[in-house]
Amino acid sequence: MRPEMSVEHGLLETVIRAGLVVSSGLTLLCGYRVIEGPTVPDRMVALDTISTNIVAIGVLISLLTGQGYFVLISLVLAIIGFVSTTAVSMYLKEGDIIV
Repeated sequence: MRPEMSVEHGLLETVIRAGLVVSSGLTLLCGYRVIEGPTVPDRMVALDTISTNIVAIGVLISLLTGQGYFVLISLVLAIIGFVSTTAVSMYLKEGDIIV
């Protein structure tokens, strides 16, 4: 880790840590919606939101530690989340993924 890339400012580190707490809490709430969701589309939206929150958590950790590979991991997770959401949406809409 290069020292110039790590977060050394007190306020910035506090804001990043607060963002991690908020994003983690929202992920837990979305997990409840996935389990108790009344309909399948509600569960899909919750899973997509969990995917987005995990990407945000990865980027915030990257900012906090100064390690750039967390951003790459977050980008891969965002692509996987998009593809899976699209596939499940097509399955729910048409009953088949490949049309």
